[in-house]
Amino acid sequence: MESKHLLVRSIPTCLAVTAFFASASAMAQPAPIRETKGVEISHVESLDLSPWAHDTKGRQLRIRKLVFQPGGVVGLHSHDDRPDASYLVQGELTEYREGGYVKRRPGDTVHTAGKNVTHWVANEGNVPAVLIVVDVFKP
Repeated sequence: MESKHLLVRSIPTCLAVTAFFASASAMAQPAPIRETKGVEISHVESLDLSPWAHDTKGRQLRIRKLVFQPGGVVGLHSHDDRPDASYLVQGELTEYREGGYVKRRPGDTVHTAGKNVTHWVANEGNVPAVLIVVDVFKP
């Protein structure tokens, strides 16, 4: 009989503890914000992925940060096997492709590279350049 009274007396304590943790959890996470505001979206660059549609099995999406020291170069390479898009955060880079080159500055999409793109990229400036690269590759 005493264990029944102990159980009845502990119910309010259990409820109070549960309410405390529930309210603490609710305070830790704000309600979802439903509208977007205060965000600027840059010019959109896109790359058609249909040339790789037949070959998606085993591919992964990755994002990397490359820091080019002054004089740093990513040597001549092709993107026939992996499409990519890159965004220059800091510094300046020069992208060389057949027939010419393009100087890139912070905020530029350095390249969107796909089939039939062979190029190299160099930091010919005096400060490090930071490039964010997103690609779809096979490990």
